[in-house]
Amino acid sequence: MSAPLRTLIVDDERLARDELKRLLAPHDAVEIVSTAAHADAAEEAIAAQAPDLLFLDVQMPGASGFDLLERLDAVPHVVFATAYDEYAIEAFEANALDYLVKPIEPNRLAEAIETVRARTPADPAAADDAPPLTAAQQVFVRDGDRCWFVPLADVRLFESAGNYTRLYFGDETPLIDRSLRYLQERLDPATFFRASRQHILNLQWIEDVESAGGDKLRAILPNGRTIGLSRRRARAFEEQMRL
Repeated sequence: MSAPLRTLIVDDERLARDELKRLLAPHDAVEIVSTAAHADAAEEAIAAQAPDLLFLDVQMPGASGFDLLERLDAVPHVVFATAYDEYAIEAFEANALDYLVKPIEPNRLAEAIETVRARTPADPAAADDAPPLTAAQQVFVRDGDRCWFVPLADVRLFESAGNYTRLYFGDETPLIDRSLRYLQERLDPATFFRASRQHILNLQWIEDVESAGGDKLRAILPNGRTIGLSRRRARAFEEQMRL
């Protein structure tokens, strides 16, 4: 049996947190490790607890749920739980696995948990135990009827597409059934850098870096495409790449 999903509930309303805890109680697939009433507390809890899953509100005092995700280097699986239905598109663009509108119906909650379980390896330690994939290795890639055996050194960019990831190498852009989070755990961080929630960059393909205002940066790829780095990721990039 798979280990339960270590879960953090983030909502500024105590009654909403308590109600979600009550609804989750019958689900053995979920273990609530902490709750948080705002983004700052959630960020601290994520750093301390390393949860597998966030149930996340959108509108909170101070930083929003989307702001919180932008701060994180590694984002757990996310299910939004909110009283507003107008943020659904933005939520899925942020790679949320589901979007629940309050009051949450038990059957929809069960569906959301099942969706997360389907995206979680049966052995969560498997990716951690496997040796990192380096630029010197070749990998098999399939997209529909097309197949490639491509050196990772040739893959300049990994781009999140919901629960899938698009690879960019040569003129090819196949879509694979792997999340960006999974790939981040497998790829060698000495070569492959998590630039944002949406992108992992092959550092060997960056032609230039420029300021994007404030403490943000833009990485420039050979085809002229630019990838933005948030303040947090820009700091991490500078720390990793400076002399």
